[in-house]
Amino acid sequence: MRKIIVTTFMTLDGVMQAPGNPDEDPSGGFKYGGWSAPYGDEVSGKAMQKQMERADLLLGRKTFEIFAGYWPQHASYWPGINDVTKYVLSGTMQKSDWQNTEFLTSVADIEKLKNSDGTDLKVWGSSQLVHLLLKHDLVDELWLKIYPVLLGGGKKLFSNGITPAAFTLTESVVTPAGVIFANYKRAGEVKIGTIGA
Repeated sequence: MRKIIVTTFMTLDGVMQAPGNPDEDPSGGFKYGGWSAPYGDEVSGKAMQKQMERADLLLGRKTFEIFAGYWPQHASYWPGINDVTKYVLSGTMQKSDWQNTEFLTSVADIEKLKNSDGTDLKVWGSSQLVHLLLKHDLVDELWLKIYPVLLGGGKKLFSNGITPAAFTLTESVVTPAGVIFANYKRAGEVKIGTIGA
């Protein structure tokens, strides 16, 4: 069985839209594209190298289109990106010129993929796909990069309707710029109690 790992950039108020550059995803009138760029440093660079280690990708259509327009020509910055399999959940897209791309159309397809043999599956961006995975309790790990900025609006990592779940912190790094890299793994059901009891 493969693990599904959601790895995402997010602000303190949970926005994950367009962290990389101003033109990445201006949908909905979003005007803060590139909000993560000012926080780069050597520590975050090393942490990112680990997050970009070779694994198959599971992407939503929009993120896939952004990736396919950039990464095939810039693979020296992400070794193996052209060689790994890119699984894309889409109801409209069925083919791509980017090598090793396969298309999925349903949650059942994702469940079948998760239950197959192979490398872990890393999800980058893909807010609607992440919401779907969380709703169906298919996320094994969350690798969050939390930036010290509030944007007040944009596509959010978490939405109402996700399956309640507990997670355990497995690794964390705080960069000099104040970015928190926090990796969590699934830890069963939510437990409740009374503070101070």
